[in-house]
Amino acid sequence: MSFSFTLTRVLAPIAIIATASSVALAAPSRELAQVETHLASAQSMTAGFVQTDSRNRSLKGTLALKRPGRIRFDYGNANMLLVGNGKTLTFVDYEVGQKSAWPISKSPLSVLLSARPDLQRIARVVPSDDPRVLLVRARDARRPEFGTLILAFVKSGSAPGGLLLEGWTAIDAQNKRTTVRLDGQRYNVAVPETSFTFAEPKKRKKA
Repeated sequence: MSFSFTLTRVLAPIAIIATASSVALAAPSRELAQVETHLASAQSMTAGFVQTDSRNRSLKGTLALKRPGRIRFDYGNANMLLVGNGKTLTFVDYEVGQKSAWPISKSPLSVLLSARPDLQRIARVVPSDDPRVLLVRARDARRPEFGTLILAFVKSGSAPGGLLLEGWTAIDAQNKRTTVRLDGQRYNVAVPETSFTFAEPKKRKKA
């Protein structure tokens, strides 16, 4: 099961992100360097999120992130988790008693979870109508099957590296989009390692 398929399964769009990939790209290394500084400075983060799929279906939950490679999307009442333990992303659906896993390196989130991603090679800054917003489109031309990640940052002097991660859009090879918008971001807070573990789902008994 692919990363993009799972995001579509789990499911409001951020218009400025959703339309960004169709805009001509620019590559000012200074702004990419600022994003790299942000990623290096923000070693952990917690936030609330709203995730919306290409059919405009949304789910809310909480997010915990700890670089490198660790992330947890808790979908709350939906009884689902997406957990990265440093090497592997695992999607757990407790309602149906199933899980699936794949390497973090083969997902668009690898850009966000890497301690020091090679942004100069894989990323470009996307022009924005709002000078307060910095958009970055990341896509590895050597691995197009891994998809595209468009990150949206708001410039903020109080955030690590002067940037606040507002959200992102993941785009798969079929151009299906899944958008995540964050709120209540808190950086460099204590996040226990137990956040990146999960209980095994119980298989449902056949009727």
